[in-house]
This record gives sequence, C-alpha cells and structure tokens, in this order.
Amino acid sequence: MRAVVAVDWTDETFSAVQALTRLYEVKEIDLVHAVDVRPFESPLFAPAMAKEAYAEFRQALVNFGQQLLEQTAALIPPDAGSVRRLCEMGAPAEVVLDTVRAASADLVVLGARGRGRISELVLGSVSHKVLLKVPCSTLIIKRSLVSCRRVLLAIEGADDAERLQSWLLAHPFKHSVELTVFNVVPNPYFGDPGAGFAYASWMKEAEQFAEQLVQNVASALNGTHYSATTQVIRGFPAEEIAKVAEHFDLVVVSSHGRKAIARFLLGSVSHSLVHRVTCPVLVVRP
Repeated sequence: MRAVVAVDWTDETFSAVQALTRLYEVKEIDLVHAVDVRPFESPLFAPAMAKEAYAEFRQALVNFGQQLLEQTAALIPPDAGSVRRLCEMGAPAEVVLDTVRAASADLVVLGARGRGRISELVLGSVSHKVLLKVPCSTLIIKRSLVSCRRVLLAIEGADDAERLQSWLLAHPFKHSVELTVFNVVPNPYFGDPGAGFAYASWMKEAEQFAEQLVQNVASALNGTHYSATTQVIRGFPAEEIAKVAEHFDLVVVSSHGRKAIARFLLGSVSHSLVHRVTCPVLVVRP
C-alpha cells in the first residue's frame, strides 16, 4: 500500500499517523505539510511587511514545517516502509491532493477536528475538501485509534458491496478483526397515500435482498483476516449506522463518487457519517 498523510500541528495528525501503521502494512508513506502564506500576501498585510522580513517569515514557517515532519516521522515504526517528508507551499487541501495524484496513492489519511456541517461551510475544512475531490480512498481520524478489533462494514447496495469487498481483500488489516457486514433497509416515503398498499410486499423483498447481500459479502471475506457476521435493520441509513458505530473501532463505507451537485441533491451516507460518528471512518472510493 502507498499512503499519503496530511500533517499539521494538531493532535489529530499524530493520531492519524499512528492509526495508519496500526491498521496496515504500508510500503510507502508520504508525509506532507503545507505552508500557506496566502493570508500574508493580501493587500491588508503586504504594505506592512518589508520584503526582507517577509522572506525571513516565510523561511521560518518552512523550517517549522520541516521540524513537524521530523517529529511525525519519528512516530512511524522502522519496519513500516519508506517514508518521504514533503514540505510544500500552497493551500493545504490542494497540496494534499497534488501529492496524492503524484504518488498514485491507495490511501490518504487525514486528521479531522470534527466540525459540524454549518461551521465547515463558514470556516472550511481541509479534510472535507480533500474527501470531496481525492481520487483514492480516505481514512478520517477524529480520535486516537488504540486498537482495531471490531469493524463495521456498512453497505448500501450491490455496487457498494463489490467495491468494499474488493478493497478489503486487496488491503487486509495488519491484524485479524471481527467484521460486521451491516445494511439498513431504508424506510420508504410515499408521497401518494394510496401507494402504501404495496409497503409490506416491498419491505419483504427489500429485506430478503439485503440479507442475501450481506451474507454473500460475509462469506467472501470470512477467513484469515476477517471473522464476519451480518446484520440487517430498517431505518434511515446514516442515522442507524451512526448509532451502531458507537460500539465499533472503525467504520468502513463506500463513496459513490458523485459530483457536488448530485451529492447536494441526493445526499451521501458516507459524507453524513464523517460528520456524525466519532470513531475513525474509512471511505472507499470507486
């Protein structure tokens, strides 16, 4: 596996690095830190800062960034694979995305402070911007991952099941885990009250399909790395998954890779979960 870890001065960064090496055998790790001096180049600041002072200030930020990368690299076990330290100038989200593309990474790892959706719209969030645009899978860390014994694999449909199954087989965890293959049969909304007559028949078929789907995934994954069980319930997917996730060390979901407009109109369980749950979330991309 090739992984990129976004590095800043938050505690979540150090938790992210530790989580990566606890979860996976990684051959190559790129630690990337972005030095963002754009605020100091605005017309409000530029006149007050002499060119010489600005150059010294910029170099100081670069030096601090390099020190941070060294401290972060020290957390990686010697047998974890090759480690590159990249201190780049630019907007953090764009720097991370450029690094992921250049490295052809399998996974990007991000620490997140856990802002709500409203504050993200106002303040922005590097982890959120990267999650929306990154071409590979994403591991979001909000708290320290002490161990990973229980994993919740939340699937929505057949495409999700195939995508998640392929990822877990191609990138098994370092240690075997108890895996719960989980599906929520959504409660239908009938705009026309007359359509309710078909509810019982529809739910029965939907639940049968869901049961077969999770059983197929569990059967395919059961083995050396995974001990899989299944669970199917009714409800609203994001809400129910978030409730169940409280009892797990990691949640694994799939992203449909929708563009911004489609995501806004149709919603996204994976993006909703990133905001709702407190445990680490692995979002597997198409």
